Amino acid sequence: MKTASNLFNVKTLIIATLGFMLFIIPSVSLSAFAVDVAPAPPSIGAGVPLTYFGPAPSMVQRELIGPYQLLKAGQVDLNAGTITLPLYQGQVKVNNDGGGGAATIKKVIWYILTDTDDKGNADALGLNWSPKLTYAAQGARNATLEKNTTLTFNGGTVDFKPAHMLTPGNAPNSFPPKSLQPGSVGDKDYTPLARINNAGNHIYNAPAVAFDVSATQLNSFCNGNPDYSLVHDKVVKICPEQGTVTIKLTPGFSFARPVLYLSMDASNPLAASMENATFSIKLGAIATGHDDSAFSGVERIFAFTNGPTGKDNPQRQGFNSALTDGLSPLNVLGGIPTIATDYSPMWDLNIGQWTQKAIDNGYRSRMIEEFQILGFVEKGWITGPSGAPYGSAGIIVNCPIVYRFL
Repeated sequence: MKTASNLFNVKTLIIATLGFMLFIIPSVSLSAFAVDVAPAPPSIGAGVPLTYFGPAPSMVQRELIGPYQLLKAGQVDLNAGTITLPLYQGQVKVNNDGGGGAATIKKVIWYILTDTDDKGNADALGLNWSPKLTYAAQGARNATLEKNTTLTFNGGTVDFKPAHMLTPGNAPNSFPPKSLQPGSVGDKDYTPLARINNAGNHIYNAPAVAFDVSATQLNSFCNGNPDYSLVHDKVVKICPEQGTVTIKLTPGFSFARPVLYLSMDASNPLAASMENATFSIKLGAIATGHDDSAFSGVERIFAFTNGPTGKDNPQRQGFNSALTDGLSPLNVLGGIPTIATDYSPMWDLNIGQWTQKAIDNGYRSRMIEEFQILGFVEKGWITGPSGAPYGSAGIIVNCPIVYRFL
C-alpha cells in the first residue's frame, strides 16, 4: 500500500513531467500559424541544455508565468493550431409555410460550448467562466433544455452556403478590402449566446458549426476535408459519430502574453470576413464602449489597420499585414482568466491607426498589451481610423480564449 508521502512524490513527479513537456513543446514544435507568438526556449543563452529546466511556474500556480490551457473542454494540438471540442446536437424552431399558413418545425443545429456565466457548470465541463455574459443578454437567444438534455433554440439559423471572399485593397493599403463576403451568415435571430430559460436563465456561448445537415452527411468529414457550404469555415474535422469537432485557432496577445483563441462570430460583415467567422447581426445588440463599467457584457480587443507588414518581419501586425501575407493580424485581447477578472468572450473591437508622424519617427512597432497601446494613444501616436478619436468601433467579435503560452 502506498504511503501519503509516496503518493505526494508520484503526484509531484507527474506534475513536473507534464509541466516540462508543456514548457518545451510550444517552443520547439509549432506550425507556422503561431510562429509569431510562440516563446523561445529558456535554454537560449544559458549554460545548460533545455532538459535541465524544471516545470513552468504555471504548473505550480496557474496565475504564474508559463503555458496554461484555459478552455479545458477540448484537446489542443499546438502543432496543428487546433482544438478538438465536444460536438453538440440541438434543434431550432423555424417557421415553415407549406401553403396552408405558417407552421413551426424543428431543424437540427450543431454547436460547441465555450463559455458560461454558470460557475459550477463551467468548472464541471471545462468551460471558461465569464460573469460578464450575464450582462450580454441583449445579444442572446432563448433556449429550452429538453428531457434528453438537448437544447431547443427558439430561433436563429445560419446559412453556411456562401463562399468566403476577401479581396485586398491596392498596396500598400491592403485594408480596407475591395470586396468581401462572410463564409456563413446568421439570420436576424441567430446569435452564439443562448439563455436557457428553464434552467436558471444561465447564458452559454454556443457558436453554431453546422445547420440543417444530417449526422450521416457530417460523418463523411471525420477525417477532414469538410464541405464549407455545410460547416463553419474554421472547422477542420467534424464527426458526430465520435461527438467531436476540430476547429482552427487564432494567435494573438493578452497583457504581453501570447495566446490562442477561437474566432467564431462577429456582428459586422467586414469583421466576419476578416476573421473568417459567422456574421451575426444580433450580437450588435450588446452595448459597446463601456468596457469594465458596471453591467458591461464586453471586454476590449485591440486591432490595427496599418501596423508593420512583411511575413518575415518580427514586428508584423495588423489588417494590412494579414491581408497581404494571410497570417493572423495578431490582435491584442484585454483581460483573460488567470490574469484578470474582467474576461468576456464578447470582445468590443477597438481599431487603431498609426499616425504618419509616428511612422516617420520610427515609433510604429508590434503592440502586445492593452496599456502599452493606450499609452501611445494618449501621446497621439495612435488614433482611430482616418484620424478619428480612438475607441470602440461598435463591433462585437466572439472570440473565446483557449490557451496562453506564458
